[in-house]
Amino acid sequence: MNVDELLKKAKDGLETKMVYGEPYHADGVTVIVAATVGTGGGGGDSRDEKGRSGEGAGFGLSAKPVGAYVIKDGKLRWEPAIDVNRLMTTFGMIAVAALFAATRFVKLKRDTEPELS
Repeated sequence: MNVDELLKKAKDGLETKMVYGEPYHADGVTVIVAATVGTGGGGGDSRDEKGRSGEGAGFGLSAKPVGAYVIKDGKLRWEPAIDVNRLMTTFGMIAVAALFAATRFVKLKRDTEPELS
């Protein structure tokens, strides 16, 4: 497969279906899930001094859920997806920063207090 064929196949595979899922209907509620999709790719070819040629290509795809549209009783609402891992990482970093700041504050306060004799 050459580079052009690979890129055409990759392009053909990128459809709206990758971002929005098929509607799911249950008990009078319709849910349409959504994701963010990122792609990247590249390729090239070359010829050496003996006239031999070579080519190569690569393509990557990532998808991450972002939420869902929920339709109930004729009303549409957006329900964002919660990334628990990212949330816990953020809280952890805040806790470490707060602990570091508190330690520095206590040390600074102790170093600036006059000694009692």
